[in-house]
Amino acid sequence: MARVQNGTCWERFGVARAPTIVLVHGLGLNRHVWQWMIPTLERDYDVISYDLLGHGDSRPALDTPSLSLFGEQLASVLDAAGVARAALIGFSLGGMIIRRFAQDYPDRTAALVILNSAHRRTAQAQTAIEKRVDQAASEGPSATVDAALERWFTDAFRAAHPDMMSLVGNWVLANNPDVYHKNYHVLAHGIDEIVAPSPRLCLPSLVITGDEDVGNGPEMAKAIAYEIDGAEVKILRGLRHMALAEDPTAVNAPVNAFLASVMT
Repeated sequence: MARVQNGTCWERFGVARAPTIVLVHGLGLNRHVWQWMIPTLERDYDVISYDLLGHGDSRPALDTPSLSLFGEQLASVLDAAGVARAALIGFSLGGMIIRRFAQDYPDRTAALVILNSAHRRTAQAQTAIEKRVDQAASEGPSATVDAALERWFTDAFRAAHPDMMSLVGNWVLANNPDVYHKNYHVLAHGIDEIVAPSPRLCLPSLVITGDEDVGNGPEMAKAIAYEIDGAEVKILRGLRHMALAEDPTAVNAPVNAFLASVMT
């Protein structure tokens, strides 16, 4: 059952008093994006998912959104759940948030799983994402959703699964136009908060992306892992940004194997 505390909507699944896993979704989405992963986790773990500020059923941020602010929200979710320390799984923007959290709250971070997330972009890629932020500011989520679905899913999957395109597209379209572009700005510019961390992150970590994820591809995954002592990299073949929805097994198998090896 969903609960709301301090403006954050969150849910809990799985095994009471087991090690805790917290799931952090990406830009424009909501906690329901984890529906393809939670069934594989709740058998062995205490699992928490929640809506980022300005997403889903959570209130907008009261201050200017930033990775640090989203990290504070994550800390408040742990406090509300009575959890001192957890493993964190973050998708896209969520992967940026959990890296910020690990820098700010190292004693509360047991392990990281970073899915399809960004490192520093090329000048061309940075210009492209800033253009999308401007489009979102002037026209709302509808200005970017079609292009997003093309980046997120393979061509064949999009053609074969219009129901999935409708589901995910409607999640994005449900965002408040006055808020969405502010959160999008964090995705575009927040990277400066987390690259080249000092001191370096040092904890069990798994970095996963798809070899067709044009915005968060293999080179970015390797760059993220390079900055975390103890990180592993897994590249999924033939998948784009939302591999966790297109091919859950391909994502869940390495994630569960990794967690089994570190969450003892």
